[in-house]
Amino acid sequence: MTKLVLFAAFLVGASAAALSRSDIPTGAPKLPLSAFESKTPRIFTPEELVAIVDNVTQEVPHFEGFQGIAATCNNPRTRPEWHRTDSTYKQKFVNAVKCLLRNPSKGYPGSTNRYEDFVQVHQQVADNVHNNRKFLVWHRAYLWAFEEALRNECGFTESVPWFDEANWAGRFAASDVFSSKWFGGIAVGGNCVKDGQFPNLAAHIGPGRNKQPYCISRNGNADLTKQCNNANVDTCQRGQDYQAFALCEEGGVHMYGHNGIGGAMRDFYSSPSDPVFWLHHGMVDRHFRIWQNKDKSTRVNYINGNGPDGRPLTMDTGIFLSGLKPDLKVRDIMNTMGGILCYKYDY
Repeated sequence: MTKLVLFAAFLVGASAAALSRSDIPTGAPKLPLSAFESKTPRIFTPEELVAIVDNVTQEVPHFEGFQGIAATCNNPRTRPEWHRTDSTYKQKFVNAVKCLLRNPSKGYPGSTNRYEDFVQVHQQVADNVHNNRKFLVWHRAYLWAFEEALRNECGFTESVPWFDEANWAGRFAASDVFSSKWFGGIAVGGNCVKDGQFPNLAAHIGPGRNKQPYCISRNGNADLTKQCNNANVDTCQRGQDYQAFALCEEGGVHMYGHNGIGGAMRDFYSSPSDPVFWLHHGMVDRHFRIWQNKDKSTRVNYINGNGPDGRPLTMDTGIFLSGLKPDLKVRDIMNTMGGILCYKYDY
């Protein structure tokens, strides 16, 4: 009797696991790696990163206190590092992402589900929010909008996790982010990711500016991911003004992470198709917050550098999210512990 009960429980568990892994869009073809490389932003060598932060010529303003931005918020959420969370938390996050993959699109062109609405917006605005200093502030707002969708549309009660890539520089494959239990392998040679909780995941936004079906692929490159190391992170943290830090961060560990994971994550326009995107950009936003914390009263109250049109950014520059959330201004999202954001990182 005991053996029969155990066997029945095994079958139920196996069926649940099969359901959880098949409850995502699949059935799309593999595309060549070249399809994801239609446009590649500038990536800097470690020596170039040093030169960026050492060549600050613009005087940085100084502020006393917080200029019109709430210094604190009540009960800020904490975004945890992936490896410091337990399996229950991890599964809640994965389930919430799957929920967006199941939910219908809200009418974004080419999107087949709610998750792809976010990919479509990134594709639409990519040229305006990369290769200029709007990169950090726009992606902060974008990641927050995704977190809000998980919470408000899928019952996720936690905060999005982030991936401390410096701890795994050159060995991403050893992280359980890329294990068969969670997001599937990284060293798959440009093939479809067939394991993990998103096996053979199909996307329909991208690659590039296209809208066609393809599977999520990866092409891990340890020579690139080893540049996501603490030395390069620390170099960017030395930037004395926003534009130097932002340029260093975008062309440094941000790009090394995207290209080192490869495949769909390398695509300039549609990289959010790979669910690992959110953990990667959680890391980028954490670096931004750490840099701000070095001089809080100043660094949440000003911005410099130019936007995509060559005009200087200001605290009133618009942050447009194409309906994912109401449009914002830079000043609305500079302080993660004030205003609408109200979150912090665990370390």
